[in-house]
Amino acid sequence: MKKTAWYVIAATIVSLTAVLWGTPAPAASKNTVKLAYVEWACATASTNLVKAVLEEKLHKKVEILPVSAAAMWQAVASGDVDGMVTAWLPVTHGNYLKKVKDKVVNLGVIIPGAKIGLVVPDYVTIDSIADLEGAKAKFSGKIIGIDPGAGIMSKAEAAIKDYGLTGYKLVEGSDATMTAALADAVKHKEWVVITGWTPHWMFGRFHLKYLQDPKGVFGGDETINAIVRKGLKEDKPGVYAFLSKYKLPMSDLQALMAANKENGKPYENAKKFIAEHQKLVDSWL
Repeated sequence: MKKTAWYVIAATIVSLTAVLWGTPAPAASKNTVKLAYVEWACATASTNLVKAVLEEKLHKKVEILPVSAAAMWQAVASGDVDGMVTAWLPVTHGNYLKKVKDKVVNLGVIIPGAKIGLVVPDYVTIDSIADLEGAKAKFSGKIIGIDPGAGIMSKAEAAIKDYGLTGYKLVEGSDATMTAALADAVKHKEWVVITGWTPHWMFGRFHLKYLQDPKGVFGGDETINAIVRKGLKEDKPGVYAFLSKYKLPMSDLQALMAANKENGKPYENAKKFIAEHQKLVDSWL
């Protein structure tokens, strides 16, 4: 049998062993960094910024892979990707972390002060989730959501149950469809309730407010963290060191998100950010 055939068989055995015994396999090659993210505005901005720094400053080849939230966590845990910079903790992604906590490394907080909840335009005259049931007709019995795998969607389902919102349907979609529905409602001064989070560019464009959550279904302030696979520190120490130091002020992230919304060029905007924030970038390296 040819040497190449033996190599393929050996590689297959190693891969199967990793699956059977729960040992993460190294992602790609040492010269390629793979990052997973969900196509939320904040995740797109932050992930593209990390890609730009790795490519422009550390001269790495980087692949960024848009997936669902559940697939993102599983990809890091299995070693199919090197990491992610969009883990919302402790509530939104808490269940995902619980399932794979022994297979990933939490590098800590990138952005503090994040928040999730149900959001309405400020002209809506109710202030609490508890008031939604009595305003069902005004909202057409709908809560406009995003992709079904997102942590905020499971929290919204819990809110419907815990607050007795029997006449409401949680509408699945995406960040784009949710913000489009919001924009249309605001344009016509109609009532709309959405699954919202901070940071997000929509808070800079529209006058919005979070509905109070007296039952605490959505939790308090959250952090956005960097999560990487086991073994990254050993075989890609430069990448590990950078992601360990990567901290991004909320105002800078929201400025990046706004630029992305304007021109749809997240990687080009990230490179421009690097050029204009050299001192911040140096602190990561």
